[in-house]
Amino acid sequence: MTATAAPATDTAAATPGLARRALVVFTRNKLALTGAVLLAALMAFSFLGPLIHSTDQTHTDLGRANLPPGSPGHPLGTTDLGYDMLGRLMTGGQTSLEVGLAAGLLATLIGTVYGAVAGYFGGWLDAAMMRITDAALAIPALFLLVVVAAILTPSKPVLILIIASVAWLSPARLVRGEALALRGRDYIHAMRLMGGGGGRAVFRHIVPNAIGTVVVNATFQIADAILYVAYLSFLGLSIPPPAADWGSMLSAGITYTQVGYWWLIFPPGIAIVLVVAAFNFIGDGLRDAFDVRLQKN
Repeated sequence: MTATAAPATDTAAATPGLARRALVVFTRNKLALTGAVLLAALMAFSFLGPLIHSTDQTHTDLGRANLPPGSPGHPLGTTDLGYDMLGRLMTGGQTSLEVGLAAGLLATLIGTVYGAVAGYFGGWLDAAMMRITDAALAIPALFLLVVVAAILTPSKPVLILIIASVAWLSPARLVRGEALALRGRDYIHAMRLMGGGGGRAVFRHIVPNAIGTVVVNATFQIADAILYVAYLSFLGLSIPPPAADWGSMLSAGITYTQVGYWWLIFPPGIAIVLVVAAFNFIGDGLRDAFDVRLQKN
C-alpha cells in the first residue's frame, strides 16, 4: 500500500513545484512581461476607459466631423461621422478583443479535441481526419473567411464562428502530433489494461499532457483571430454600424489619407499592432515556461 501511494504524493507535490518554476521562467522573459502589461493596459483601456471618457458612439454629428486632435472634448479628434475618436477606439477595442479572444479559444478547443482523437485512435480514422484537415489547409484561410462572411450577416457570434471554423486546423495538427507521441506511454497502456476507454484516454491523459502545446498555441490563435477580424473589417465585412472595431476604423480612415486626416488611421493601426505583439510576446514566454529544460531550480 505504501509503495502504491507514494507516486501519487510525489506527483501532487511536483505539480505546484513545476507551476512555480514555470512562473519563474515566464517572469524572467522581459518581452513576455511587457506583453502581459501591454495586454492588461489595452484591456483596461477598452473596457474601463468608457467609464472615464463617456461618449456617444451611436448618433452621428456631422457638424463635428473630422475635428483634429486636441479639439475641446476630443483629445484624439473626431471621425468623418463626428464620433469621438478616443471613445471610438475604446468601443472598437471591445469588439476586436471579444471576437479575437472568443474565436481563438474556440478554435483551440475544437482543434485540441479533433487532433487528440485523431492521434490517439490512429489508423483509418486518423488518416481520414487528417485528409480533411489537409484539404482545408490547402484553401487560403482569408478566401474562406471572405466567402463565408459575404454569405452571412456579420455579427459578433457570427464572426466568432466564422474565424474559429478556419483557425482550428493548426492546433489540430499540433495536438495530433502530441497524441501520437503520448499514446505509446506506459500510463496509457496501464489505463487500457484497467478497462479505460478511448474517451478517458483522450480527455484524462492525452489532452492534459499536451496542455503546454495547447496553451502556447492558444495565444497565437488569439493574435491571428484579431488579425482576421481586422482583415474582414478592412474588406467591408465587419459588424454593421454603429458598431465598430479597429479594422473597420482603419478601413474608414484610409479614405482620408490624401487630405491629411492621419488621426483616423494611426490610432487603430497602432492598437492592432500592439495587441498582436502583446499576444505573441506572451506566447513566446509561455513556450519557454513550459520547456522543462529552462525550468532550473
